[in-house]
Amino acid sequence: MDGISLLTITVLAVFVGFEVVSKVSSTLHTPLMSGANAIHGIILVGAIIVAGQATHPWVLAVALLAVVLATANLVGGFVVTDRMLEMFRGRKPDKPAKPGAPGSTPVTGATLADTKENTEATR
Repeated sequence: MDGISLLTITVLAVFVGFEVVSKVSSTLHTPLMSGANAIHGIILVGAIIVAGQATHPWVLAVALLAVVLATANLVGGFVVTDRMLEMFRGRKPDKPAKPGAPGSTPVTGATLADTKENTEATR
């Protein structure tokens, strides 16, 4: 394949990728990123295979650079996906303040009794 054909395929792939990603709703971006991470895993495997079969030093250098960049992209993608999934999780309820801690209300006998009555009433 000549250079013009490769350039044409690359430009067309950029346009198609931009159009596909821009049409996806924001709620589906996390699964889309997970799929992209899987594709980057395949790229990492390809870079490792090329590095293993390199006969010239410059090919080996480019292949090792590709391995490093694919690894960084793969790990970074999963970190970003994990952060995005944390955004969809519910917030944990705030822990009640410990009795006697600064800013907390003092626990009295009446308050403790009320709490026990409320607990038994809810059962």
